[in-house]
Order: sequence, then C-alpha cells, then structure tokens
Amino acid sequence: MISYRILGPLLRLLSPEKAHNLTLWGLEHGLGPAAGGESDPLLSIDLWGRSFDNPIGLAAGFDKNAAVVGPAFGLGFGFVEIGSVTPRPQPGNPKPRIFRLPEDRGVINRLGFNNLGMDAAALNLRKWREVPLPGALGVNLGKNKDTQDSVADYLKGVKALGGFADYLVINVSSPNTPGLRALQGREELNELISAVQSSLRESFAAKAPPLVLKVAPDLTEADIKDIAQVALEQNLDGLTVSNTTITRPESLSGSDREETGGLSGRPLFNVSTRVLGDFYLLTEGRIPLVGVGGVGSGADAYAKIRAGASLVQLYSALVYEGPELVERIKRDLAQLLRRDGCEKLSDAIGAAHR
Repeated sequence: MISYRILGPLLRLLSPEKAHNLTLWGLEHGLGPAAGGESDPLLSIDLWGRSFDNPIGLAAGFDKNAAVVGPAFGLGFGFVEIGSVTPRPQPGNPKPRIFRLPEDRGVINRLGFNNLGMDAAALNLRKWREVPLPGALGVNLGKNKDTQDSVADYLKGVKALGGFADYLVINVSSPNTPGLRALQGREELNELISAVQSSLRESFAAKAPPLVLKVAPDLTEADIKDIAQVALEQNLDGLTVSNTTITRPESLSGSDREETGGLSGRPLFNVSTRVLGDFYLLTEGRIPLVGVGGVGSGADAYAKIRAGASLVQLYSALVYEGPELVERIKRDLAQLLRRDGCEKLSDAIGAAHR
C-alpha cells in the first residue's frame, strides 16, 4: 500500500468529490491499509449492551451507501456509521459541492443527502451482515428533499434498515436539506422521536436498535435546553453532537471559505465541543453522547471524551491525514488516559466538568 504521504497530495490534485469516489473505489478493491492489530484494552467501553473495542468511529457521510463497511472497519475503527440514507435515491445538489480549506484543515460541503436510496443500502447491508462485523454498525437516516411528510420518511428508513443496525441515527441537523433543521424544534422533535420509537417497538420489539439523535452545533441556549429535555423525557439512547456548522469563524483563511454549506474539520472543533459539554451537563451524563466535529488527533478525541462523549467520530481529518490517522489517535488517546491515571475509558467521560 502506498503511503498517504505520497498518495494524499496526488488525491488532492483531483476535485474533492472525485478524490472521495476514488478512495471508495480503492477500499472496495482491497487497496486500503491494514489496521495495526488489536486496540489497547484501555480503550474498550461497554455501551448499549455491547462492547466497543475502541471509541473511535467513522462518521456518517463517508460511506453513504454502505459500500465499504468491511474495509472501513479494517482501518481500525471501533464502529462505523453509514448514510445518511433517504427512502428514495437522491442526486443531491449541483456540483461542485465539496470544497477543501487546506489552510484551515477544514471542508465545506453542500452535498444535499446524495445517495442511492434505502433499497440499495439494504442490499449492501445484507451482504455485510452475512458474517459478524468486528465492531458496531450505525445507520444514519435522512429525509428526501421534496418530501412533505418528514416523519413518514424516517419511518420508512426504520422499517427498511433498522434490522441491520447496531444503533440507528435520525439526522435532523444537516444544513443542506431545506427545512430539515426545523425538526429540532421541541414540538417537532417530540413528534418525530415518538413516532420512530413506536415504529421500532412494532418492528423489532425487544431487539430494536438503540436510537440516537444527531443535532446541529448552531443552536441557541434555549434550543439546547429544549433538545436535552426532550431527549430525557423520551428516553433517547444517545445524542450525536454535532453536525456541520453554517457559521464561518473569522479565522478562516481558505479561498473557498465563503462557499455555502456545512463547515467541518478543525474549525468546527471548539464550537462542537462546547455544545457537547452543554448537553452532557443538561442531561446530567444520563444519555450517552457521540462527539464529532474537528477530531484530528488523540488529544482532540480525549477533549471530546472529557467534555462528555462516550464515543468519538471523525471524517474530515482523513482528507488531510489519511487512514493511518485512526491508529495514531488510538495510540495517543491510550497514552493520555494512562498519563492521567485512568484505569478505564469511562473514568475520563465528563472529567472536564468535575
């Protein structure tokens, strides 16, 4: 396997979307690097009735159609999340729709839930489920852009894909589907979560996958309080904090910084970690949190965990650091845990607030 120090600059000569598609093709054809072996035992954590080998996961957006689930686990991730998947195939927004900000280690995208739809995802997921996977598989659900009944779209996803998922995510926080973020309102959220939970009970009974809600970082203090209260009242299994941001920090220097869409990568780290901490405090640590946004090092992952995350996801940093980053984060995270005298990963969850 060619080192990413050589391959990365070559990929970045291509447009971001072409480079991404080529990466998926390479993983499908066995060209990905092998992980460095078993994770440090200190990194294991029990959550939702299962044991995670390590808390580092691949965020949704990388593998929208569940095409490379096996190879993604082969990079060393403890869990992999596919999607977002919509009921019907959707081309997404006009190209170009992904922009690198290399000076900022950031990415802006306005993809618009481009995917092949739930039937195609189900075919791929069925294939990956023919043998045991080495970690937890998350399925991230979205709605079609032109759907008027948003709840109905999520229920279709639950019924078609919930049986493949170790945990299920309802995504109401992408900035690239008009009106989607309005579903984060208290009344709308209550209706959506209640309907999804009822569908899960009817479809899967005691075997229903845990339900996680993915929220935006661009929330007011009142929004955060409302969502936290709904999550507690509805006994949600988890919150993913956070999606991309529509804000643009003044520090951005990349030439494409004014492009519309969601900003991810390093510029998202501080705001997403702050909101993560807010949710941890408001839910009193009673709801597991998945921390995502700007993670590019073991120290970043540790900061998310100390802010309240039980699990951590990344994606954008892979654009600049390559797949070797996963093993590096795991190694450095274990060192930081040992440095601070943690006997297990859970010792560090929410430590920044104690």
